Amino acid sequence: MHTAIVIFHILMCIGMILIVLLQTGKGADMGAAFGGSSQTVFGSSGPGTFLGKMTTFIAIFFMLTSLWLAYASTHKSGSIMEGASAPGVERTIPTDGENNSAAGGDKAPAPEPVKEKAD
Repeated sequence: MHTAIVIFHILMCIGMILIVLLQTGKGADMGAAFGGSSQTVFGSSGPGTFLGKMTTFIAIFFMLTSLWLAYASTHKSGSIMEGASAPGVERTIPTDGENNSAAGGDKAPAPEPVKEKAD
């Protein structure tokens, strides 16, 4: 569920970027202000465009998924393996006195200590 929300969140982020880049800016009408029709710049802009409404809806869903992801990251539930004990294999290292049959047969002789010459 968490992975699906993250993927949906990323897709909405990319969609919102694309829709905002496709829209014409409000500054495009600024040239008409110097030609004598300055009331259209500061007055009613008319009904919203399809891209403007789509940006609003995607921004709302983007905010909601952001809030949900923030809540989910701070309120993590415990792991399903939290109380389970991991199966372990107990291994012992053979000492010099034990038979080394598991390591491949007979016990190998211990190396002789190095003796120093006295000059």
